[in-house]
Amino acid sequence: MIDAYEDPGTPDHRGGARYLWWLVARQPGRCAAGAMFGTVWMVLLAATPYLMSRAIDDGLEPGNMRALTLWSGALFMVGAFNAWLSIMRHRTMTRVRMDANFRTVKVVVGQAVRLGASLRRQAGAGEVVTIGVGDVQTVSQSLTVVGPGIGAVVGYLVIAVLLVSVSGVVALVVLLGIPVLALLVGPLLGRLQGSEAEYRERQGVLTARIGDLAGGLRVLAGLGGKELVADAFRQDSGRLREQGYRVGAVTSWVQALGVGLPSLFLAVVTWLAARLAAQGDITVGQLVSVYGYVAVLVWPVAFLVECGYQVSRGVVCARRVVRFLRLEPAADTGTLDAPSEPSALYDPESGVRVLPGRLTALVAEHPADAATVVDRLGRYAPSGVTWGDTRLDDIALSQIRSRILVADHEADLFAGTLQAMIRPSPAFAQRPEAATRKALHTAAADDIVQALPHGLDTPMDAQARNLSGGQRQRVRLARALLTDPEILLAVEPTSALDAHTEATVATRLRKAREGRTTVVTTTSPLVLDRTDTVLYLKDGKVEARGTHHELLATTPGYRALVARDTEEVLG
Repeated sequence: MIDAYEDPGTPDHRGGARYLWWLVARQPGRCAAGAMFGTVWMVLLAATPYLMSRAIDDGLEPGNMRALTLWSGALFMVGAFNAWLSIMRHRTMTRVRMDANFRTVKVVVGQAVRLGASLRRQAGAGEVVTIGVGDVQTVSQSLTVVGPGIGAVVGYLVIAVLLVSVSGVVALVVLLGIPVLALLVGPLLGRLQGSEAEYRERQGVLTARIGDLAGGLRVLAGLGGKELVADAFRQDSGRLREQGYRVGAVTSWVQALGVGLPSLFLAVVTWLAARLAAQGDITVGQLVSVYGYVAVLVWPVAFLVECGYQVSRGVVCARRVVRFLRLEPAADTGTLDAPSEPSALYDPESGVRVLPGRLTALVAEHPADAATVVDRLGRYAPSGVTWGDTRLDDIALSQIRSRILVADHEADLFAGTLQAMIRPSPAFAQRPEAATRKALHTAAADDIVQALPHGLDTPMDAQARNLSGGQRQRVRLARALLTDPEILLAVEPTSALDAHTEATVATRLRKAREGRTTVVTTTSPLVLDRTDTVLYLKDGKVEARGTHHELLATTPGYRALVARDTEEVLG
């Protein structure tokens, strides 16, 4: 089975069926073993009625106890050996499914890491969650076809051959039975693919909405929009439920036909054999063997129908995986070097010019406008931004990422110790302990470490859910400061802090970043009062620039926006 650190390989993303075949091709030995165990197990099931018929015809009917004992012993040995084969078949196929499961998880996670910041712009969180929670399991389950599925085909043909020795008519009915079943069940499998594909799409959208609601529940409650959003969610979930019922209806027909049609088919075979025995065309032992073959036929026929159902669903889910794997990160066409000296960042679309070595604030009527500007300045969105005299998209992306850091106030925090959360990579681990303490102090996060039972070694939940919102924000800021980038672009770094802590962070941030380029998006007067330059944005464009006090005196829109926040702080 695939190792946790093993390269999963390059997946074939030309289609759902091709991806399933790639999963098989990555473990040929195990799949071949599963097919062998499944085939021998199924063939020996078919051999059981034959041995039973010989025991009756050669031993029981003529009264030959030696022959009866011989054939009975062979029947026992075959049964015991087949029990062992059944265990090995199940164990091998479990490993096949687990390998496919883990391999798919690894390629999906690897693709998510490769997409990086462009992931959110190309795929919703709900789609990724749906792939990880449901599609991966369904894809792996469909690989059952390589074991019992192949065994069912071989077993079916072996029984047909054995029946030829009993009756050509019965053998012909058996051989024609499966094509008839395929014609009856096939259209339902095609309809199932369409219904399930639509259901998976809606499920992904609704899953994303659940995540959004969970993250913004407090805001919705404060704005009074909770009931409105809840009603919309109920309607969407109701539509998803109705689609689920349609999928379930098709599935129930497939499963009902998978049980009912084989039973009807096998009843016809049994009736034919009974008539032949009554007419004296076959012996009693052959009649018993036909009954045995009919009973054994239930297994391969049921496996074939079930495998068709599983493969049909697996292809639908594999298509979703493949579609995700086809996504490409933002193209890196830059080949030039970044400026060797501290230089200004200029965004012609908004008119924002960030001078080197200064603490600059972006104030916008709509916070999303300021965040959009930051995305362009950090090259997370296409733009004509220049760094010095060079366009940002002409500079090698690796140089930009090593010198310009966008610190989002909702950046992910991964589970682990607090120290690992703040220092998540080997590059961070090389920083001296004093640098960590300084970053924590600048972010006013010293008290967080002191309050935890094991300090920096205290285990943290994913997204640091065992901390408050303000504490998480300070941890994110400390992590960004520990990076010590040449240019730091911080989005709302103090929005969740109380006034006293916010003022402390603003003062320490100015001192810690002195002489280095820092941009913050905020409307807090406590932060703005400590900046060198304030750029006031209106409709995404620079309306005014100056110091905080200059803009208060000269720009009514800025004064109204900041005064509102001042009243909230004082209140």
